[in-house]
Amino acid sequence: MEDKILIGDKLPEIKAQTTKGVINLPEDYKGKWLVLFSHPADFTPVCTTEFVAFQKRYDKFRELNCELVGLSIDQVFSHIKWVQWIKDNLNTEIEFPVIADDTGKISEKLGFIHPGKGTNTVRAVLIIDPESTVRAILYYPQELGRNMDEILRMVKAFQVGAENQAAMPANWPENELIKDRVIVSPATDVKTAEERVKEYDCYDWWFCHKEVK
Repeated sequence: MEDKILIGDKLPEIKAQTTKGVINLPEDYKGKWLVLFSHPADFTPVCTTEFVAFQKRYDKFRELNCELVGLSIDQVFSHIKWVQWIKDNLNTEIEFPVIADDTGKISEKLGFIHPGKGTNTVRAVLIIDPESTVRAILYYPQELGRNMDEILRMVKAFQVGAENQAAMPANWPENELIKDRVIVSPATDVKTAEERVKEYDCYDWWFCHKEVK
C-alpha cells in the first residue's frame, strides 16, 4: 500500500464527527500547529497510556500554539464512554477532540491503516503547520506506545528552526556536539563558504552553527 499523505502535502479537507462535535480539517485549525494522531482502538491498555500522556502535556502543546486531535475507527459512543472511563478511573480529563472514523474512510485517505497490521489504524502521527502543510509523519506499530516528549520536541524544533532560518541537530536541544545551538544552512558557492567560517562557529565551511535568537 502506498502512503496517501507525504511530507510537504497539504492536509486534505475532512469533515468529521468527534467527541467535541463536528470539526472541519484543516479549516478549523488554520493558523495553528496540529498534531493529528490515530490509535488502534478504544479501551485498550497501550492507547489508554498514550491518551493520558498526551493530555498531561496538552498545556505544553498549547503553549506552542499547537492543538491535538485523536482518531480511531471506533464509533463516537465508544470514544465518549472511553474518555469518561479515563476521567473516572485515572483522574484525567481528555480535553482534545477524538475523531470517530467508524467507516474507516478518513483513515484510508490519510494512510493510517496498514494491511500488514490488521484492519485497525496503526499509531500514526501527522505534524501539520499553520499553513496546513504536513511537516512530519510518524508510524508506530500497535504494540509500541509513542514518546509524546519527542512529538512535543519536534513541534518546538520546527518553530525554532523556522524562526532562526536554520536546521536542527540530532537530539536538540541536547545535541552531543553543539548542545542547544542550531545549524546554519550550508553554503552553495565558494564566496559564501569563505564568509561562513568567519561569521559563525564552524567545524568546517559546510558545518556551521549559531546561538538561538
